[in-house]
Amino acid sequence: MIDQRLLRTDLDGVKAALSRRGDPKLLDAVDHAAQLDTRLRDIQAERDEIRAQVNTISKDVGMLRRDGKVDEAEALQAQSRQFGATEKSLAGEHDDVSSLLNDLLLGLPNVPHADAPDGVSDADNPVITGPVGMNATFPDWQRVPHWETAKALGILDNERATKISGAMFTMQRGAGATMARALTQFGLDRNADVHEEIRPPSLVTTATLTATGQLPKFSDDAYSIERDDLWCVPTAEASLTSLFSGEVLEDTNLPVRLMAFSPSFRREAGSAGRDTRGMLRTHEFDKVEMLAFATPEQAPALLDDMVGRAASAMGDLGLPYRVIEICTGDMGQSHHRTFDVEVYAPGVDAWLEVSSVSWFADYQARRGNTRFRRHDEDGKPVKGSEFVHTLNGSALAVPRVWAAIIENYRNEDGSVTVPEVLHPYMRNITVIR
Repeated sequence: MIDQRLLRTDLDGVKAALSRRGDPKLLDAVDHAAQLDTRLRDIQAERDEIRAQVNTISKDVGMLRRDGKVDEAEALQAQSRQFGATEKSLAGEHDDVSSLLNDLLLGLPNVPHADAPDGVSDADNPVITGPVGMNATFPDWQRVPHWETAKALGILDNERATKISGAMFTMQRGAGATMARALTQFGLDRNADVHEEIRPPSLVTTATLTATGQLPKFSDDAYSIERDDLWCVPTAEASLTSLFSGEVLEDTNLPVRLMAFSPSFRREAGSAGRDTRGMLRTHEFDKVEMLAFATPEQAPALLDDMVGRAASAMGDLGLPYRVIEICTGDMGQSHHRTFDVEVYAPGVDAWLEVSSVSWFADYQARRGNTRFRRHDEDGKPVKGSEFVHTLNGSALAVPRVWAAIIENYRNEDGSVTVPEVLHPYMRNITVIR
């Protein structure tokens, strides 16, 4: 969440920043939050004043009783009881206002980075890099949707996946399943130089999803296991972001760079019938995620590095790609600055998002209470701590990359050539026939 202190020290700045997101309701919510914050501080001041008066009365009552002035002492005690009732009422109001304010803050999005482009929708997202490796024209045999090619080759069986699990689930078979696994291992191997591999749980608590910003806003898009108060991860980001929740890291150990393979589960409520054929939009898919914990000073360079890694992976696979920056009106709730990597799929004649790399500033760390401690030039710890900055991005999301390979590498005879970088993982399969 955003820093609550900014509601007191820079309310106009917060409103100006959030106004760039293009939702006027946000400004009303910020004003309401500022009013609640002011009331909380007023309540605390009133409670402190009452407690001071009660303490004074207690001393006076003791003195009066020692002097034998019982009636006066009892009158003061009655007054003290009235103050106590008022203090109890204020305590209840404090809890109510605090809960309302917390709910409001959880719902407020992050403030966009000053350099994030302004815009109202994905139509306003500028292309930053590319297109790279884009053909001037594509032959007719590459203009075939991947689901038609995959069905003909027997490597995608969504009909039986639907029989097993329902709509919007997929099932790769044979060389198709092997290539899906190969993409996962490729995504891990090419980032293992600086990222520690983690295999996190695929089920997480409500607190964990709240820390990343998935809850409460996106609860309808997540799969919940109500009996155990657990959720299926929508991405390994959810698990990794909470890895150090409640801890204080040392700046000498930052950045911490992690990567993880995990299944990802997304209900995607309301999207049935849209891009649901083939592998483009599914309820469950595999993904390799990158994540970093950093100081504010380290974050910009890490963002550039992660974008470069996601983009160069597509180049290594020989896929046409481009990088776009997400404008303020299209930005996710937790995002401070975001870049998407897209690949071109000629069979569906579309640019497919295959990676979204985001810098969250301290928004997620504040929700998850993950801090770091600085050290001075002599290596001595500086008093106090700060919230870390978090960044994450898809190193490789399998379904759409898989689909793009099937379409870009389709041959005239209907076979599909396997990208050379995947050969070591394919059990000697170089062409899928």
